[in-house]
Amino acid sequence: MKFTDLYRDRPLSEGVPDLAARYVEHKRKRFDERLSSTLSRGGLNDIVECCRRLIDLSSGPKTVAVVGCGPSPLTVKSLIEKGFDAVGIEPVHESLAAAREYLGDESRAQWGVAEAMPFPDESQRMVLMEGVLEHVDSPGKSLAEMFRVLVPGGVLFVRTTNRLRFSPFGRNGEYRVPFYNWFPRAVKESYVFQHLHYRPTLADYSPRPAVHWYSFADLCSLGRQAGFAQFYSPMDLLNLHRGSGQPGLGKRALDALRRNPWIRAANLTLIGGSIYMWKRR
Repeated sequence: MKFTDLYRDRPLSEGVPDLAARYVEHKRKRFDERLSSTLSRGGLNDIVECCRRLIDLSSGPKTVAVVGCGPSPLTVKSLIEKGFDAVGIEPVHESLAAAREYLGDESRAQWGVAEAMPFPDESQRMVLMEGVLEHVDSPGKSLAEMFRVLVPGGVLFVRTTNRLRFSPFGRNGEYRVPFYNWFPRAVKESYVFQHLHYRPTLADYSPRPAVHWYSFADLCSLGRQAGFAQFYSPMDLLNLHRGSGQPGLGKRALDALRRNPWIRAANLTLIGGSIYMWKRR
């Protein structure tokens, strides 16, 4: 499609026509391949087990907010099946409609953005943000909102981009541009512009492409500004029998990763895209 055809009688800010609808269609096509394989590897089970090491889930309400649940919210469905009072939050209206259809219950998928969620203060015991923080308009406001809705002692789980991640083939998980996470900020912004206005395949048709890239230390800093008190990586919380996502990892090696500040820092620098933030009681 030519530029003149794309923007004839159309504000430039609206970008590629029907981008949100294309995104929902694309996500549905990839649903079985991506989400099902993630859950089958025990990803959600590991997240829940890590949270159990920080908060007692054996009593009291088991409220969980899944931020950015997407059009096929398997995580919400699986949490409900595990006995949690889970609700998905989705900002893209087309995705929200698909999510409600998937769950068969409108109350389990609600419209909202990370900066403003439809929950009372201190109402959630856990909040999950997988692949969301890199897409929000304001990371600071988003984490402050997570802090607001969590009960004292509650836990926020964030899985996001790692700007220091190295892949020999340049895979970055967001853009079909090798080594994108290492690009200068101005170059990244130019690719964001290209995706939204000319080439929507660059970031898999996302109407909210990734615009923020973090290190583990960046996430700790953002979390402290929002009020969170303590920060953990999966390797700090998972038991040995779960393998910490690393098959064959021995007790001595795991102890070194957890207790030696320099070794832990080196590991988190390379793979630190997941973090658990604990709200002080």
